[in-house]
Amino acid sequence: PLGLEPGVLPTERGCLSNTAGNFFMAGVGFSFIFSWLLMLMVLVPFVLGGNIYMLFCQSLRDQQLFELLDTPGLIPNFNLSQVLGEDGTNISEMYRQCQDNAALWQTLHLDQRVSLDELFNITQYTAEISAAFEKVNITLSPISLLSQSQKDLLLEASSLGQPPDFAHSLAQLNQSVTHGSLLDLATELELLAVEVGGGTKEQLEDEARLLRELAGEMNASLPGLLVSGAGAPAQGLHRTGGVPAQVQTNATLQRAEQTQASLQTETATIVKNETQAFLEQLLGFFETYVAWAKSSLTREVARCKPVAQTVDSVEAMACDYILDSVNAFWFSLGWCTFLLLPSIVLAVRLAKFYRRMEVADV
Repeated sequence: PLGLEPGVLPTERGCLSNTAGNFFMAGVGFSFIFSWLLMLMVLVPFVLGGNIYMLFCQSLRDQQLFELLDTPGLIPNFNLSQVLGEDGTNISEMYRQCQDNAALWQTLHLDQRVSLDELFNITQYTAEISAAFEKVNITLSPISLLSQSQKDLLLEASSLGQPPDFAHSLAQLNQSVTHGSLLDLATELELLAVEVGGGTKEQLEDEARLLRELAGEMNASLPGLLVSGAGAPAQGLHRTGGVPAQVQTNATLQRAEQTQASLQTETATIVKNETQAFLEQLLGFFETYVAWAKSSLTREVARCKPVAQTVDSVEAMACDYILDSVNAFWFSLGWCTFLLLPSIVLAVRLAKFYRRMEVADV
């Protein structure tokens, strides 16, 4: 535009205007020379990027690619169901289950190939263990609570034993609780106070009065407490002590013999029953563990959501970052190639108004 000189004759146009016209014609020449390269750069990315996007990205998003791979006979000598060992297994269903973070045991339908109930069936072992346990004969050595010599010693001791006599002890409780008489001592103190006289007389009289008061309180309270506190247990011991010791010894020996006989006849059965209960408890622990193992194996172990996430990541990387950029590249170059035609026409037409002409075209 800077070189345009509309008011000047075509044969007298300046250098700037003539250079602009030459650039227009040079552009036309370069367009004819290198346009095939531009067309080739458009064609190759279009064929590759466009087809790959439609065949891979679009079909993967619509899950048509999985349905295509599930088609029997698409790949010669290859059948996914035969490879996985089960009929009806398809990639589309596996992909949807992996998106839900299902375990491979459910995704691959391994329960149809491996029977966990049969594999973890412990009843066959419990039957063998119970049968072997029933054959066990439990024998214990004889149990002796008291030997014959010990029995003889007990009988001899019971025959020699005499009941205790609490009569003397009960009689002592009714006597005075002090060795001397406090009243006699108070009388002697009063006589001594009369003989001494002076200030000591008053002190001795006070002490005598205190002794008489103390004697009165002791005579009023202590005998009753002694009789109720010590007399009743002593009388009870006196009555129970009268029971013949030999009778108690014989009863004790009889209970010991009964206990010994019971131990000899029932100990083996008790041990066997307790062992059976312990065995059943252990088998219960094993059954609980087997149930937990089956649940973990079928629901928790080897979740396949990372596989679905990997497929989604590959699809996002290949389609959103690589193929979208390639498609944008060839789409832009395609528009450039398309706009070459009007640009060539415009350049040829404009060059006439810029280049310096040898002959004026009036």
